[in-house]
Amino acid sequence: MFADLLRRLTAPEPDRLPEPDARLALAALMVRVARSDGDYDPAEIARIDRILTKRYGLGPEATANLRAQAEALEQEAPDTVRFTRAIKGAVDLEERSAVIEALWSVVLVDGERDAQEDSLLRLLANLLGINDRDSNIARIRAEEAIHPRNSQA
Repeated sequence: MFADLLRRLTAPEPDRLPEPDARLALAALMVRVARSDGDYDPAEIARIDRILTKRYGLGPEATANLRAQAEALEQEAPDTVRFTRAIKGAVDLEERSAVIEALWSVVLVDGERDAQEDSLLRLLANLLGINDRDSNIARIRAEEAIHPRNSQA
């Protein structure tokens, strides 16, 4: 089912992905991050659904369908390095910055931040062409979106 998309993603010079394929590839990357600590929990699934709904303006059924396809693609996708490099070649820098923030959001939603997830996010940011400073800013934005600080006026 995903053979054509995987072939295009792993080509030496990947073409820009059409919107449906880019959505699917980026959703699969979120699934990979959520599964990286060996605990793909309901909070992470809900966060992925929320991100997909907001980012792409999908209804609940379309969101669940996209995530289910992403879960299947993630299992078939090549190693994280090749998969992420392929996405980098097919997605604009601005979108990749937003992806890092979404990935941090998935990592942080369960309230636990482990070294394996931090390491993976550092790798992914680098592979997507996002520097450490911008990744850190994205992490802070994700933390504040999940746990807004009480502002005192």
